[in-house]
Amino acid sequence: MKPSQFAKGFQARPDTTSSEKRTALDRLNAIDDLVKSDSSPATKPPQHPRAANLAPAADNDDTANESAEYRTWRLAHGYSPGQVVDLELKAIKPSPFNPRHFYLKASIAELAVNLAKQGQQQAIHVIPDYANPGTYFVSDGGRRVRALKEANKETVKAIVVDLPIGIQSYKLGYDLNVQRDSQTVFDNAIVWRRFLDEQHFQSQKELAEHLGLDESTVAVALSLSKLPESIMQEMVGRPDRFGSNMAYQVGRYHAARGVDATLRLINKIVSDDLSTRQVADIVKGRTGPQESPKPAGRQRYAQRMEIKLDGVSVGDLKSYGDDRLELRLRGLSREKRDEILHQLELILLPKQ
Repeated sequence: MKPSQFAKGFQARPDTTSSEKRTALDRLNAIDDLVKSDSSPATKPPQHPRAANLAPAADNDDTANESAEYRTWRLAHGYSPGQVVDLELKAIKPSPFNPRHFYLKASIAELAVNLAKQGQQQAIHVIPDYANPGTYFVSDGGRRVRALKEANKETVKAIVVDLPIGIQSYKLGYDLNVQRDSQTVFDNAIVWRRFLDEQHFQSQKELAEHLGLDESTVAVALSLSKLPESIMQEMVGRPDRFGSNMAYQVGRYHAARGVDATLRLINKIVSDDLSTRQVADIVKGRTGPQESPKPAGRQRYAQRMEIKLDGVSVGDLKSYGDDRLELRLRGLSREKRDEILHQLELILLPKQ
């Protein structure tokens, strides 16, 4: 598939730096705080951007660096940056670079009931579709849009933001979701695989570099993209039980045993509170999914190597027989621990 017009920002525009991403996040969060704290009648949103009838905003920190397309749209609609407006729900559509793929039906239904009773308390963020005037892409708030539709609402409160449809909008949505703990490895699996299939990136290494992530993190997610969505749906609602490491083991089990056996394993992981190590033993065939792994008898190591960092002993690496290694480290900083874990994953995971 050739890159669409929506991918222009994804490929042609330079990658944002961490500070730029942080600034964008702060600005959107600050806008939300202002909207939620200001409830006076004078701030009620107009029914449509064209109904605002406001004088064009003067150039300031919010408008000096805006894109030409956004400025043209803003002036034509008399829109002030950060202003909340009412838009028709039928004019809102998902972004092709939405970081979310999975939305739990139960969660949407619960939010729909809440919105029906209390109304929409927080505005979504949208980006104008300049090629199709009168329509908007969701930048942040896809869950609220779905719930409002389920609640049979016709309009949505929105803030129109200046972002390209591409890597910048994806990164911003991704970072916002990470802040809220709503981004899952399963969303990443589906979206990142699509990015590669549509040739927005030529390799998982290039994708990792553009996203500012370790390649092993991307490799784990891509390995899960081979799972049927029915399997992912069973895990996506339990992020406390199915992080990337547990999901990776489930993916390995599915490759060997198929859908039905994997669904039974998922149920057992939840009901018996199995650890990742116990599931890894099941995957390796050391125990069956219907029995709990038994602790192995004490075995003498064949070789031991002490590991030091800055001259201080932090653990050891032991080998047992022909096929077993045991690495024990302690007293590490969180950053050093995560760095070592990523490097090990990168070594052990197959290349895509």
